[in-house]
Parts: sequence; C-alpha cells; structure tokens
Amino acid sequence: MLHFYSIVLMLSGPHDECVTTRDRLLGLTVVVLWGLNFLAIRIGLDHFPAFFFAALRFAVIAVPVLVFVPRPAVRTRWLLLYGTGFGILQFAFLFTAMRTGMPTGLASLVLQSSAPFTVVLGAVLLRERLRPVQIGGLAVAVLGMVVIGVDRLATATLLPVLLTLAGGLGWAFGNIGARQAGADSPGFDPLHLTLWMSVVPVLPLLALSMAVEGPDTGFRALGAAVSSADGLPALGALAYIAILATVCGSGLWTYLMSRYPAGTVAPLSLLVPVVGIAAAWAVLGERPSAAAVFGGVVVIAGAFAATTTRRFRRPSAPVAERGLVQV
Repeated sequence: MLHFYSIVLMLSGPHDECVTTRDRLLGLTVVVLWGLNFLAIRIGLDHFPAFFFAALRFAVIAVPVLVFVPRPAVRTRWLLLYGTGFGILQFAFLFTAMRTGMPTGLASLVLQSSAPFTVVLGAVLLRERLRPVQIGGLAVAVLGMVVIGVDRLATATLLPVLLTLAGGLGWAFGNIGARQAGADSPGFDPLHLTLWMSVVPVLPLLALSMAVEGPDTGFRALGAAVSSADGLPALGALAYIAILATVCGSGLWTYLMSRYPAGTVAPLSLLVPVVGIAAAWAVLGERPSAAAVFGGVVVIAGAFAATTTRRFRRPSAPVAERGLVQV
C-alpha cells in the first residue's frame, strides 16, 4: 500500500528529480478529497436541483471571499477562464449528469477525461512539448478509462456519460486558466486565486437554475433543508464540497498547476477514481467488477509512465516563451 501511494504522489511533479514528503502528502490529499467529493455530490443532489446546488456550493465561498480575501494579482482573463471552465462548465455538466442517472463511481472515472483534455489543450494552446513516452503513458491511461467505462456503461445511459465528458473538458479549460495565471504572476497566492475563482460561477449558475429548474425551486429546496432534520445530510454534503473539496482540494490543485506544466499535473486527476469507485462501493454498494479493477490498474500504470520519465520544465518561464495561442 505504501508503494502504491508513492506511485500516486509522484504525479505532483516537483522541480527536482527528488520527490519530497511534502509533495507526496499534497498529492495524496487532493486524490482523497476529490474522490470522496463524489459521495457528497450524490447526497446533495438527492435534495437540491443540479444547477442550484452548483451555484450554492460556490456562493457559500464567494460571499466571505468578496469581503475578506484580497483579489489575487492575476489577469482578469485568466481568472474568468479558470472560473468559467472549472466552475461553470465542469459542475453544470457534472451535476446534471449525476442528477439524470450517472452512477457515482462511473462519474468519478469519466470526469478524469480532464487529464488528457488538459494535455491536448496545453500542447495546442500553450505549445507545451510532449515526449513520446508521455504520450504513450497517457494513451495507456485513457485505454484503462475506456475499459472501465465500457464495463460500467451497462448501468448508465449515453447522455449522462456525454455530459460528464463535457464537464471534463470544462475542467481542462479551467486548468489552462490556472496555469496561465501562475505563468503571468509567479508570486501570487494560489489559495486566493481558488477562492476568487468561486466568485465567477455563482450568478451564471443561479441564472441557469432559475431559467431551467424554475425561479423558486432551488430556494424552496434550501428552505426545506434548513428547516428539517432530513436536510442535514444535504447541508453536510454542501459543507464538505465547499470547504474540503473546493477550498482545500482546489487550492492544492491550483498551487500545483501554477508551478508546473499542465501535462505534468493533469495526470494526477486520473487517480481520483480509485478513491471514488472504492467509496461508492463501500457506501452505495456500487461493487466494481474484475474488468473495472483491471482498468484501474492500467490507469495507474499509464499515469505513472506519463509523468515519471519526462524532463520537467522550469516553472518560471515567461508566457511568451510558452507560445500562448489566442483563441
């Protein structure tokens, strides 16, 4: 088990070849927090409409942030890209997918399509060079995801899977925004960026909720949760998602994305389904098959190969040297 965690945490990609204990702990924390996050999402969606729940998770953070947290010294366009991709697109699609029948464990897997999406966007938009062994490792990891996805599709219709893939693409665009914010302003506070990112999605998601789910449906669900003991699990899930998954998990993720090329950090997300599927099995009874276990091993092997043999680039390289393409 300790050897497995060593493989997992090397994906945080330090500046040197030596992997420090701090880097290992940061990587493990992100994997566990985001893996368990899918259980909290499932609990919350059993009570709240999808778009409203997505808006609520960010509103809980955005209100105190606007009052107490200084705005990070990053360009507005990168903050908006981060908030739109990571906040609006990812969670609007993911929550809708899970609300319409996407199994919790399968959602934790398919959403990790953000890793190959990020690598592709990093290569196309940022001109980040990919070594053949890294491309091969990512291909193996994607193959493992396909094995698990095909095995699990028996319990999910095609539309929720496509919606979750769209959420993964949104996450990838958010990763690029976070990466460029760090490249432009290397001295900024990554936690402040994560907190201010939470301000961006609130109003668009709330507008979506009022237009699609009804002008007062979400607020009535919130009132019922606050006034009844039956709503305590949903409120607890909201607290977990907002504080642990968003502030803590996304803060660590932003820190890693701000220091390293997108292709170095992105494969870390491929390991979140290991926790997500195991948690769904233990709590929800979603028992993985032998094919799913095999696919998980393939994912780990591919992610390991994609990140442990590449040459790490200096994190302080200016944006001009990275060849940013305006689109």
